[in-house]
Amino acid sequence: MEQENYDSHEVKIIDSSQIFVQETHDKFPTQFIWPKDPSSENATEVLNECVIDLKGFMEHDKEATLHAANLIKESSVKHGFFQVVNHGVDPALLVLADEHGRAFFKLPIAEKLKCKKKDGSMVGFVSAHSGRFSEKLPWKELLSFEYHENDDNEVVAEYFNSTLGSEYKETGLVYQKFCQSMKNLALNLLELLEISLGVDSHNYYKQLYEDSVSLVRCNHYPKCSKPELTYGVGPHCDPITLTILYQDQIGGLEVLVDNKWKAVKPHKDALVINIGDTFQALSNGKYKSCLHRVMVNTEKPRLSVAFFLCPKGDKLLKPHQKLIERDGRQVYPDFKWEELRQFTQKYHRADENTLEEFKQWLLSSKNPMH
Repeated sequence: MEQENYDSHEVKIIDSSQIFVQETHDKFPTQFIWPKDPSSENATEVLNECVIDLKGFMEHDKEATLHAANLIKESSVKHGFFQVVNHGVDPALLVLADEHGRAFFKLPIAEKLKCKKKDGSMVGFVSAHSGRFSEKLPWKELLSFEYHENDDNEVVAEYFNSTLGSEYKETGLVYQKFCQSMKNLALNLLELLEISLGVDSHNYYKQLYEDSVSLVRCNHYPKCSKPELTYGVGPHCDPITLTILYQDQIGGLEVLVDNKWKAVKPHKDALVINIGDTFQALSNGKYKSCLHRVMVNTEKPRLSVAFFLCPKGDKLLKPHQKLIERDGRQVYPDFKWEELRQFTQKYHRADENTLEEFKQWLLSSKNPMH
């Protein structure tokens, strides 16, 4: 989940959508160039991570549940990344989410700009974060929208209806169902994470997120004439709790493991799971927030749809008390999600150091919320 950045000066907005569709072989746009070193080269090794089968857990099989929890623990301690199958999300729904995402990004730019992201907002369409950045732009377009339960209406369906119009009703309904399924899976994963940490008691983590306000992001990575000069998304950790990612079969996602970038091989029936900064804090530092990046290519565009599990903004977040007692200390201070969200929106561009820098910010006088 790449966050926007905030220079103190005004950043000139560019129409990067036009850059994506133009031939750029002769002169690559400098705004998209990232400084590179030997470690920046495409991964030559494939990440040999386990693909975790959730079937037994879903059927309340205790032995299978413990096995899945142990596999999650092993991955989360090492790099914070794993994939899951038999996850309970309808494969047909995932196909529809992919199809509707591709259809949206094929629209004329004027149509997409009907839901242009407003300053200070987390939702809407934006091209390459060009309204925020003056350099190191990611080679992508994205559409973001919020999801939470609402007794009055279906918030996702209403978002598409209110921004793009009634002709996008089906798209809104598809993503409404997609979000509901992803939220259910996220709560199941929180239960497994609690078991894996050895603090299985009354669903402490699930209760923090029953009234969550999460974010969904459709990412479109166009073909790129000089992929060696840029990134689809630069190296970063997601500041949120968990990322559940549906990706196509193109590939491009890479994870840093033992100081080496390794490519993630797409599995047709699997969903990608990343531990985020918030859960690293909730695990009292035991589990790693996954450091990852996205590469682009010259041959095919790539699409992914990410569900970012986030708590309500005013929810107080701290590790389970058993973890604190067992470790003899609390690694990160208590915080509210709104504080971390504000930090990543106003003071810091998400990278591998976000959580540590947020910790220092929390403890300093720079934090206006204290």
